[in-house]
Formats: sequence, structure tokens, C-alpha cells
Amino acid sequence: MGMSTGGKGGATPSINVTPLIDVLLVLLIIFMVITPVKPSKFEAKVPAEPKPEEQPVNVKPNPLTLVVTINKSDRSLTLNTETLGDVTDASALTNRLTEIFKQREAEGTFREGTSEVEKTLFIKSPRSVRYGDVVKVIDAVKVAGAQPIGLQIDDLAD
Repeated sequence: MGMSTGGKGGATPSINVTPLIDVLLVLLIIFMVITPVKPSKFEAKVPAEPKPEEQPVNVKPNPLTLVVTINKSDRSLTLNTETLGDVTDASALTNRLTEIFKQREAEGTFREGTSEVEKTLFIKSPRSVRYGDVVKVIDAVKVAGAQPIGLQIDDLAD
């Protein structure tokens, strides 16, 4: 802080702001460096439109497909055709999926064209099921090691 003496009014203080600007720039750089980088894109795989000249192909369902269905009325969970608890306690589902994935690893059941164990799973739920319930199921299947996880939110029949 400097003082200037001038004519009649006496000494008037003046603040040198150059060091304050330097401190501000250093803080700006620090915050820019520690801020996590957001992903620049979100990869979504969307099926392509069929070409008119292509013949319809009879596609057989994959026997390794795992579908977890959330029942709207009683919030029970079903893995393919096997009922495994409900949304409030999904530990039975997690344990069963862990067993299935360990069995697939022991048998060498790999995803087509890769050396990764087949752990693809779909969650099927009607729109009327609460969002929090679907998230609990997603957490349970992630704990079991499922990846990737597909969501099928439809207006399913009761």
C-alpha cells in the first residue's frame, strides 16, 4: 500500500493490485487442474435400420441371455424363470448371479468374438415401478459382476 502526498488533502492511500491478480491466476490454474474432466461423449449402441433389400432373418434367442424382471404388483424379482426375492432384499439375486458367472468362467463361456466371460444382463421393468427400485436392482447385479447391463422399461402387461 502506497501513500501519495498531494496538495491540500493530505495523504491518499492507493492499493497495488498486481500481487492480488497473480494470486487469483494461481488459484484459477489450481482449480482447473483439480477439476475432474467430464466425459466428452456417451457411447450408446443403437441398432441400424434394416435395408429394404435385406431378407428377414429368423433370429433365435441366445440361451445365455439373463433377464431380471421386476414384478409391478409385489416388487418380486425373477431371473429368467426363477423367482429370487424382492426389491427390498436382492441378496438372493446377487448370490445366484455370482454362481452363474463363476460357472460360466469355469466352463469357458465367453462373449462372442472376445475372451471375456459372458456377463450381459437385461433388466425388464414396467414404467410404473419406482425409479429407486430399479436402481436397487442395478446395484445388486453390478455387485454380482454383470456387465454390460441393458434396461428394458416398457409398459408390460400385469
